[in-house]
Amino acid sequence: MHVRSSMFALGAALLLASASAMGLDRQLTGSADPLAALDQQPNDLARLGYLARRSTVHDPATRQTALQLLATTESELGLYYDAVHNFPFDNRVAVSPHLVLPQRPQWAAEEASDVIAKLASQRRIVLINEAHHDVSTRRLTLALLPRLRALGYRYFAAEALSDKDISLAKRGYPVASSGSEYLHEPLYGEIVRQALRLGYIVVPYDSDAESLAVREDEQAKHLYERVLAQDPKARLFVHGGYAHVDKAAGNLGDAVPMGMRLGQLCGCDPLSIDQTQFRDVGKPLIGAYRQLVEDFRVERPVVLVQQSSGAPWSADPTKHDISVILPPLDERQRPAWLSLGGQRDTFELNDDFCLKVLPCVVEARYPGESDQAIAADRQMLLPRHTHGTLYLYPGSYRLRSWGLDGKPLDEETIKVPVPR
Repeated sequence: MHVRSSMFALGAALLLASASAMGLDRQLTGSADPLAALDQQPNDLARLGYLARRSTVHDPATRQTALQLLATTESELGLYYDAVHNFPFDNRVAVSPHLVLPQRPQWAAEEASDVIAKLASQRRIVLINEAHHDVSTRRLTLALLPRLRALGYRYFAAEALSDKDISLAKRGYPVASSGSEYLHEPLYGEIVRQALRLGYIVVPYDSDAESLAVREDEQAKHLYERVLAQDPKARLFVHGGYAHVDKAAGNLGDAVPMGMRLGQLCGCDPLSIDQTQFRDVGKPLIGAYRQLVEDFRVERPVVLVQQSSGAPWSADPTKHDISVILPPLDERQRPAWLSLGGQRDTFELNDDFCLKVLPCVVEARYPGESDQAIAADRQMLLPRHTHGTLYLYPGSYRLRSWGLDGKPLDEETIKVPVPR
C-alpha cells in the first residue's frame, strides 16, 4: 500500500500532539489486542488521534488495520479526500488480466441509477456494495432509494445498523448508538433517514460472528427470516460492504458470500451491483480503471450498456450483474457532488466556529432532532485546515462545535436558503 506520507504524517503529528495534551491518547498495556483501547475513546476525534498513533507502530498487521480504521474515521469526520488518498485500498488486483474491456461505439456509458432502476423492476432483491472509507460509494444508494420505492420496494437493509435500536422507526432518524461507526458518517445517516421518510421498513441484518463464513451465512439468514419469510411478496433493497453482495464464492476465500446464500434461501436471483472495483483510489489512475474513465469520459457514476442488446456490463458476471464505474476523485476535501445534483447548498466554515480552538468538529443537525442524532453534515477543522464547507438541504439547522474532550465550544442556529 502507498500512503502519501507527507500529508498523513503532518496530520497524524498534529492529532497526536493535541490528543496527548488532552490525555486522550492513552492505550491499554499488556493486552493481546494491539487496538484494545479503541472502543474506550470518548468520541470520534479522540478515536482519530488514537488510530493515528497506532498507525505508526512497527507491526505490519496492526499498522494496516489502524490505517484502514483511520481512513474510515476520517470519512466520518468529513475529510473525504484524505480518507481515500491516505488509505488507497485497491481491489483492482482482482481484475483478470485477460478481461476484455468494452469499447466504443458498441458500448455506451449511461446514468447508473437509470440502468439499475430499469433492471430492478424485474427483480425482488437489489444488492449494492460500498467501500467503507470511500463516501462516494454511498451517493448511488441515496439516489436509488426513491426510485426503488416507486417500483414497490418496501424494505431497506443496511449493514451498519444494529438490531438493538428498537426505536429507530418511531424516532425517524439514526443516532450514534443505532449501529457501527460507519453510521457516524453523515451521508450514511442520510441514507437511513431518507429511507425512513420514504416509508421503507428499515432492517438491520449484520452478524457479530467472528468467523467470516458464519457471518456471511447469518447475514443472509437474518435478511431471509426478517423480510422474505415474513412477506412472500417483499421487494428488498440491501446496502452492504465489498464482497458481501457477491453471488458466487471467490473474493472471500472458501466462504459463501451473503448474496449467494440469500439467493439460495429465497430461490431467486438478486440483482447484484458492484461499485468498489472501478473507482479512484488515488493518483495516478492506472490499468483498466484508467482506460474506462478515459474512453467513456466518466464524470458521474455510470454503467456501460451494450448498444445492440441493452445488456449492462459486468467485469465478473458470476459475482455481479453490474459493474458501476465511479468518476475520478475530486481533489477538494469536500467534493462538489455533495450538492446531490443541486439539492444541497454550501455553508462555509472557519475556525471562528471553533472559537479558534483546534482541532474541532463542526456539526449541523436538523431542528427537532436530538444531540445524539447523526449530523446532517459535519467536518473536522485542523490547524492545517482552518476552513471547511458543509453541504445542506434548504432550511434551519443547529450548528454545534466541539473539541477533543467532547465538550461544546459554540452553538448557533443557521438558515440555508434554496440553492441558486
